[in-house]
Amino acid sequence: MVAEEEIMRELSNVVDPEIGMSIVDMGLVDEVKIEGNKVSVTFHLTAPFCPPVFAMMIAKDIKDRLSKMAGVKNSEVKLVGHIMADQINEIINKPS
Repeated sequence: MVAEEEIMRELSNVVDPEIGMSIVDMGLVDEVKIEGNKVSVTFHLTAPFCPPVFAMMIAKDIKDRLSKMAGVKNSEVKLVGHIMADQINEIINKPS
């Protein structure tokens, strides 16, 4: 099983493309839930109108990094407080 500290360490490599800082350092990670080998990460952006292309880039980076971690078999990424959160969440969590 993966620990929250490991997840946060990995998420510190996710950088906001507009600001150039880690989403962890910016306080954008709202919640990390671990249930066995499933990890859920909830995050927000600096503004509800952040360009959707950047919102999708960040969500995809989170999803990709979680899926490569040892001990993580399933992951869910949830963006909150963005004008296109529902659409982005649906796309990023679509089964492959």
